Amino acid sequence: MASEKEIKKHLNIALKEIGKIKPWFDEDFNAWIFSHKKYPDVEYAGDSVEEVIKNYPLYLRDFIEERLNDNLAPHIEKATKGHGGKREGAGRPKGTKKESKVRVYLAKDIANWVLRHPDAIRKLIARSRH
Repeated sequence: MASEKEIKKHLNIALKEIGKIKPWFDEDFNAWIFSHKKYPDVEYAGDSVEEVIKNYPLYLRDFIEERLNDNLAPHIEKATKGHGGKREGAGRPKGTKKESKVRVYLAKDIANWVLRHPDAIRKLIARSRH
């Protein structure tokens, strides 16, 4: 279970990401509404701008608490493509040089011969350049 301190820390981070809470009026629902693209599952609707500004962080806090306690359904967390940021020190060390490569598809018997005799191919290529 997440501690109050941890929840408060994550709530402060979320509120910084969201920035100023600016509700808009939705005529279909006759209410002031606020949601943010970074937290699409958290939305609050109220009778006034002040009410929404006051209560949205409370709903966001509940969402963060449920997330930290692993009580959210898998489909609620936004699935993203890509790497989601890189870790410190991840990847190749700077200055590492690797030979560039190309994928080539060969007949199986030729591929097996190349795998058994990799130096023979380099010798043939070196001879053909002279």
